[in-house]
Amino acid sequence: MSLLKLLRAGLLPARAPLPLLAPVLGLRHFGHGLLLLAALLLLPYALLGTPRPLAQWRWMDVLGEGGMSLMVAVWLAYLRAARPAGPVTDRLCLGMAGMLLGGYVDLLDEFWLLPKAMVWDNWLESLLTPLGMAVLTWGLHLWRQEQLALNRQLGARERLFRDHRRIDTLTQLGDAAYMAAQIELERQAGRGGHLCMLGWPGFEAAVARQQGLAAADQLLRNAGSLLALHLAPGELLCRYAGDRFVLLLPGQQGGAARARAELLRRALQDWAQGPALTPCLVGLDLAPDDRLAPEQRLQQLASGLHGA
Repeated sequence: MSLLKLLRAGLLPARAPLPLLAPVLGLRHFGHGLLLLAALLLLPYALLGTPRPLAQWRWMDVLGEGGMSLMVAVWLAYLRAARPAGPVTDRLCLGMAGMLLGGYVDLLDEFWLLPKAMVWDNWLESLLTPLGMAVLTWGLHLWRQEQLALNRQLGARERLFRDHRRIDTLTQLGDAAYMAAQIELERQAGRGGHLCMLGWPGFEAAVARQQGLAAADQLLRNAGSLLALHLAPGELLCRYAGDRFVLLLPGQQGGAARARAELLRRALQDWAQGPALTPCLVGLDLAPDDRLAPEQRLQQLASGLHGA
């Protein structure tokens, strides 16, 4: 059974939805546990302490300590919403939770007076925040190692800088604006290269209309992943528009660059079998002193591919 038939029949696995908030240490209700712990910390203050008169409230301390605790809570929520579960997430969240509780205990002192003989509140203030900062630093160290691994993994999808606003939502590759920015960076560095575009003439009639938009989107997504797997270090793949992919081969020009681009075209052709899905290729060399705007170069390629 062909790939398109598998897609249409729904036999390929679908992506699992991500949870709204990542669990911490396997606890999905980590936030509820923090709220319960905050309530338990409030209990001895309310039972054993004496409320401070309103005239003794130090509003600058209340706003400063309360605002800091609120911001750490917001950071913690954003962290759990943005990251998947794992050891790095666990340590980052635990570190922020320690800082949050330390700031919360410090804030409670602004509203209640405890007897002098009770020193446990000072111990909490002195231990929770530094301990949380230490665990957070440990998590940041692991996060750095994780980012270095991700940078190597995303080498075919991004070069030199990262901009999440320039990611194509379908293929998760960079878009045309991202490629234009990369071409401009190469020009500013005085480096030449080769720019080429791959696409399927008649893609809409051959796939989208016959198989449906869902099958067409899946085909483009898989084609982007296939091309990315065949790229050498330093090469960049982006989605220009529709069924067209654009490739940047830095430091390669002439016949060697065209041969390299042809290998990628053949890899795509061997994967997407069928005469209606034969990909076309157009390319051009980029001179270090090229004066034409990157967007115009991309439009030039698109026009050439359309006429192929």
